[in-house]
Amino acid sequence: MRRIRVVAFDCDGVLFDTLEANRHYYNRILAHFGRPPLDEARLRFAHAHTVHETLALLFEDPAARAAAHAFRRSMDYGDFIAHLAIEPDLQALLDWMEGRFKKAIATNRTDTMSRLLRAFDLEGRFDLVVTSLDVARPKPAPDCLQLILERFAADPQEAVFVGDSAVDEETAHAAGVPFIAYRNAALEALHHIDSLGQLRGLLDGPRPRKAGNRGSRARKENPG
Repeated sequence: MRRIRVVAFDCDGVLFDTLEANRHYYNRILAHFGRPPLDEARLRFAHAHTVHETLALLFEDPAARAAAHAFRRSMDYGDFIAHLAIEPDLQALLDWMEGRFKKAIATNRTDTMSRLLRAFDLEGRFDLVVTSLDVARPKPAPDCLQLILERFAADPQEAVFVGDSAVDEETAHAAGVPFIAYRNAALEALHHIDSLGQLRGLLDGPRPRKAGNRGSRARKENPG
């Protein structure tokens, strides 16, 4: 079995607890156009999908959608930083991974990713950041992980992907990359973890099996 060389992370729900930030972000857009706030189902959709996919869901009329995009581009994402929380083990994990693994982000965020990394002093802590603007197809298509593998000349079995949603699960399996589920026992994954600190033990321990040998689905159910 080849050793793991590349570790890719989803952003929302893995590196950061962003559910409330996403709620406030989209509710501000909806309120501007006199629409009711997100219900929980649409919030969960927004948490895992791109802003373009979310606004397509919220604004079916193309003209209204274009107006929503124009308004959201006028907003300052800094207004929503206060609603974000960095995962407590992240900085220590990144320190330990330095020089041992290539660290990447594979996210469906678009133009807010750089601002988010700056706000939490994480610029330069990842070797590669891939957003939905960098690929032809966002997650759950495998494009983002394929780009990461290509950049580091790695085979799928030399990488793992850490995610928290069904979109992440599908992305990993589409790319043939072993999947580690974060705080979501309902997902099919090679491993399930409840803190980023647990990832160190997995990376230090036995190497993942092939992605086709999915881990058993946990029996219990589990911001953007």
